[in-house]
Amino acid sequence: MPSEIASDPVSVVHKHAHPEISRDEAPLGIAFLLIASFAVVEVLGGLFANSLTLLADAGHMLLDASALGLSWLAVRLSRRQHSETHSYGYHRSQVLAAFVNALLLVALCGWIGFEALSRIENPRPLLPFPALVIATLGLVVNLFVFRMLHGTSDNLNVRSAALHVLGDLLGSCAAIVAAMLVWLFEWYLADPILALVIIAILLRGAWKVLSESIHILLEGVPDNLDLQVIRDTLTDRVSGVVEVHHLHAWALTSERPMVTLHARVDEFVDEITAAASIKAVLNERFGIDHSTVQVERGPCLDDT
Repeated sequence: MPSEIASDPVSVVHKHAHPEISRDEAPLGIAFLLIASFAVVEVLGGLFANSLTLLADAGHMLLDASALGLSWLAVRLSRRQHSETHSYGYHRSQVLAAFVNALLLVALCGWIGFEALSRIENPRPLLPFPALVIATLGLVVNLFVFRMLHGTSDNLNVRSAALHVLGDLLGSCAAIVAAMLVWLFEWYLADPILALVIIAILLRGAWKVLSESIHILLEGVPDNLDLQVIRDTLTDRVSGVVEVHHLHAWALTSERPMVTLHARVDEFVDEITAAASIKAVLNERFGIDHSTVQVERGPCLDDT
């Protein structure tokens, strides 16, 4: 016999726990300023040292600065309230930013790969000491920014921005190792070979962010939700629920799952109490704090 989920299910339903978005705004803004500023330093240093490695890394950082700026703008935009034309608000702008950032990262990997292959065929000299100093400073800046962004939240937009910074971090490490190998052994092939290794690492992360953002934009069921488990849980734990159908689950962002469903109940159950209990189970068991529930006693009107 199914049991009631709570003695006062209505009070449970109204305890919405909307995810905090503003906490991501400051780290993204600081990261944007730091990366953009040091990109200018790398451009000047690359011209001074006649280092194509630093110039390429500066281009990488400038692109990443634009990605961070886009992510920061998306977080600010997502704070806007819903309107008559955007009834769910602007939360999806974060997913769209993650999608664009992942595409930019894939394009960047293609450009670096092309440059790396051309340098394997025709190695280019660089001045190792200035390149080493500037690459080391870049490593410090990128470590600070990556540590600030990594683990800040599970937001897909922030994760894509952190992935760009990871690319900068790996680029700084590659520039340091390449400068050391050129300085000690005059081995100019070190730079393009290390670049290809970095591309392999970055493409794996970029594909993950790209596939996740596409899944959300296509209204896919969140990976942590199983529709059959939701059906079984509601019929088992909510008294009077006979059947759950027309169940749909999607996500506004990676942190905000949404559900709509129809629930057929027996004739002795109060409809408002049943809907409140269903919402309480969805919130407590599955972390879904926004759901639309239609309670029915007879045949479903959508099926007729």
